[in-house]
Amino acid sequence: METSKTYQEQDALPGSLDDVLSRETGNPVLMLVSFIKKILVIAELEVRKLRHDPTELLTRAAQPALWMLIFGEVFTRVRAIPTGSLSYLDFMAPGILAQSVLFIAIFYGISVIWERDLGIIHKFLASPVPRSALVLGKATSAGVRAVSQAVIIYILSLILGVQLSWKPADLAGIMVVVILSAALFSTFSLIIACIVKTRERFMGIGQVLTMPLFFASNAIYPISIMPGWLKAIARFNPLTYEVDALRTFMINGGHSTYGILFDFIALTGGLVLLTFIAAKLYPTVAR
Repeated sequence: METSKTYQEQDALPGSLDDVLSRETGNPVLMLVSFIKKILVIAELEVRKLRHDPTELLTRAAQPALWMLIFGEVFTRVRAIPTGSLSYLDFMAPGILAQSVLFIAIFYGISVIWERDLGIIHKFLASPVPRSALVLGKATSAGVRAVSQAVIIYILSLILGVQLSWKPADLAGIMVVVILSAALFSTFSLIIACIVKTRERFMGIGQVLTMPLFFASNAIYPISIMPGWLKAIARFNPLTYEVDALRTFMINGGHSTYGILFDFIALTGGLVLLTFIAAKLYPTVAR
């Protein structure tokens, strides 16, 4: 007699998983397609959790909205920060979107600790899904959640009079940058979770990291006015390249300091490196 699955097991191991985990051949194209399917299955499992708490997306947008409504409006009138031909609010809006993506992604790793406590992660590790696919699946779902933040920030920016670009190519570029950046920071978050292994330590480290990452970037002021030591840190900060790309796509008259191609190379390279590390560490979280 078959036993009924628990609520967690239904979310963790859907019936379609067996179909996706089909036998692979030596054909590189088929192997790549199979790998992508596995990533999408894991991502779908994570996105499904939004059904149980969709209000999380709105609450996550509260802090970035306050930054734009208060900090942005005040400094637009003060004119204390040089932003070239852009108004300060125009300059700041892409940075606040990047901040919102960061806040969504940097605490994403705590879900792995919850899954370990519920026994779900052991099922993932026992499956034939590659560890890198597990990591990228979770990263992709973080990107999907971050897209909702992009929509909220875009609407708020429109209300505040930010000179937004509505070109289809620019909107597509924004979506790609948001998903890629969320994937990068959520993978970094997963690495932290694998190392610290407890919710309390994880939340403490997450709180410590978010604001330094935000302030050591070009999100709310140009790198040119930073002291030398902070400039050096900013150039190694992935958030800097996310903001640089968003400012180019999002704002009429915005331009990239480092070049769009370099921005994408920096974000993609960071994601590949962190995925490799996370895939190695992922099994340790179950110990």
